[in-house]
Amino acid sequence: MKVALGTVESWGRRRLLLVGCAGLAIIYAAVGAGYVMGVQGWPLLLLVVTAIATYATTLAPVTWVALSEIFPGEAHGASMAIATTALWAACFLLTYTFPLLTARARTGVTFWIYGAICAAGFIMGWPAPSSRHRV
Repeated sequence: MKVALGTVESWGRRRLLLVGCAGLAIIYAAVGAGYVMGVQGWPLLLLVVTAIATYATTLAPVTWVALSEIFPGEAHGASMAIATTALWAACFLLTYTFPLLTARARTGVTFWIYGAICAAGFIMGWPAPSSRHRV
């Protein structure tokens, strides 16, 4: 956790957001292609582990740092409770819908959908101002 938070401070929130979204979009596209082409074993395992590491070092810490910084002091506790509940609800929906999507659209297409969501996050995060070295 210390390494991730240190990375947020040294790289900046915007850069980590963009690197995380772009990295995951590319990795998910590759995972989807692997499933569609019938690749099995080590190549897919390495891509999945790389996706987990990318998320853990970019989007995960940025999410928690951003949530802790955006709410004013007088409403910080209640706001964080609501935001954390919404985040966990979104995590639940992602986990719950994965088997449903893979059953209907196949695993490869499911990862392409997730990659498209990450690409959309990159596009929406591009115009965000950088917070690096700001007080």
